[in-house]
Amino acid sequence: MRDLTKAFRALSDETRLRILNLLLERECCVCEVMQALEISQTRASRNLSVLYDAGFLKLRKDGLWSLYSIDQKGMSEHFTALVEAVHKGLEGNEVVVLDRERLKKAERVGTGCARPVGLVVR
Repeated sequence: MRDLTKAFRALSDETRLRILNLLLERECCVCEVMQALEISQTRASRNLSVLYDAGFLKLRKDGLWSLYSIDQKGMSEHFTALVEAVHKGLEGNEVVVLDRERLKKAERVGTGCARPVGLVVR
C-alpha cells in the first residue's frame, strides 16, 4: 500500500507529469529536462528524484551525465498501467506538445548541467 501511495503522490504534480511525458519520448539528463520544461536545475532535479524514489524511473551513468528513463522492466504491472494512463491523459495537451518540441532542441551542456544562456526559468 505504501508504494502505491508514494506513486500517486509522485503523479500529483504537473511538473512531474510533464517530466514523465518527456521520458516517454527518450532518456534525458537534468539539463535536457530543464531546457524542455524551462525550469531551474533545482526544480528539475528535485522532481526527477521524486519520480525515481517512487519507482517510476531508472538512472544510468554515462561519464559525467546522469541519464533518467522510465524503468519499463523494473516497474510492477500497476505502475506500468499508471504511466500508460498518464501518457493517454496527456495526449494532445498543448503544454506537453510544446515540451516535446523543446526537447528536440535540448542539448547536454556543461559538466553539471548548468543552465544555458538565454533559458527562461519560471
